[in-house]
Amino acid sequence: MKPVYIGTSVWSYKDWGSAFYPGNLPQTHHFAYYATQFPTVEINNSFYRLPTPKTVAGWRDSAPEAFMYAVKGSRFITHMKKLANLGGALDTFFERIEPLQQKISIILWQLPRLLHKDVSRLDDFLGQLPNHYRYAVEFRHVSWEDEAVFKVLKKHEVTHVNLSSAGMPKNLTVTSNIIYIRFHGLAGGAAHNYTRHELEPWAEFIQDHPHHKVYAYFNNDVCSRAPNNAKLLMAMVGERAERAISHDYANMNSR
Repeated sequence: MKPVYIGTSVWSYKDWGSAFYPGNLPQTHHFAYYATQFPTVEINNSFYRLPTPKTVAGWRDSAPEAFMYAVKGSRFITHMKKLANLGGALDTFFERIEPLQQKISIILWQLPRLLHKDVSRLDDFLGQLPNHYRYAVEFRHVSWEDEAVFKVLKKHEVTHVNLSSAGMPKNLTVTSNIIYIRFHGLAGGAAHNYTRHELEPWAEFIQDHPHHKVYAYFNNDVCSRAPNNAKLLMAMVGERAERAISHDYANMNSR
């Protein structure tokens, strides 16, 4: 059976407070603690701005040996250029994250809500991507949930992101040997607290695909719901769920 990596879409969030972090843990120690709880995290700030070389090196050097990152692609590429006429934007992005390459499990491209289905645009974009990374695409407009789109994803061995969201219908289409799930929250959006009942179909979906590596991230980051829900899903998935190497923050932080 292939492993299941479950985490959150951020590792440092002021709203989590002592409900997740121990005591008055300084923000500079948040990642070290997070990495004792989860084996993976989705890097979201790479979407908003190109990370500095120092930041990328910090991500690389602070991660435990088996810890993996999912990196969100630049919004300049997806939202401003809308996948076309990119000039040197792709080269710039990939050159910047290159030092992190060995720690990157997959790169996420989230398309804007107002971008409607354009199969040739998607095909051309995916054809430009370096083949030494794996990729996932998250669609935010329902027109993309279409067989012609899935055919293009399969052609490039790119993962269709399965969403739990109030804004998009649930579509469990699988287009590669990797499954990528994002939990945005249902009623209440990021404030939604998933129940076991709501997560049961997702746990079953994961278990129904034993030969697919799975990455699942919770983005309902209000009031520490994301880490709590991630831990619940890990327990429901059972032995397939990858675990953090160390659960001892004190020992890890002393190294």
